[in-house]
Amino acid sequence: MRTRYIAFAVVTLAALGGMWITYGDGFGRPEKVVQREEEFRTIPIRLARSDQYAAIFSLCFGPVRVNCVIDGNTFWFKGEKVRIADIEAPEISEPECPGEKQAGEAARDRLVTLLNAGSFSMTSGWRDQDRYGRKLRNVVRSERSLGETLVEEGLARRWDGPRFGWCDGGRS
Repeated sequence: MRTRYIAFAVVTLAALGGMWITYGDGFGRPEKVVQREEEFRTIPIRLARSDQYAAIFSLCFGPVRVNCVIDGNTFWFKGEKVRIADIEAPEISEPECPGEKQAGEAARDRLVTLLNAGSFSMTSGWRDQDRYGRKLRNVVRSERSLGETLVEEGLARRWDGPRFGWCDGGRS
């Protein structure tokens, strides 16, 4: 009697395993075996880029900085200082005029909002870090640069090397 149950279980498992392999198991096995060449077609696959990072950001205060924003292009993430590589934002700490400080605070506040709006990805800029030891990263959500969002909203400029002045509209 016991042998019958074991034999029945083995046959059932073998049949289920065969169906699992034949009809696709989610592990990369084909759902259908191609019998003729005309059934074969190439389907372009675009790999989804997952936005892998997320945190709750605030404004930076005090000496301990984990997940906070300093200005419109610099923030701390997991205890590392990150500079957004594709933009230049107005200065807050050493502005050339009151208007620059005000614009910098607006860019900083918007960056807090953008970073808190959901998960994001970071890719290396043209260098891994700058002369101040900040990680240079392009910050992206759903394949769209957060820096470019700040540029489109008039809160930053595309980074091109030399610093632009924010008070007179020219280079400083």
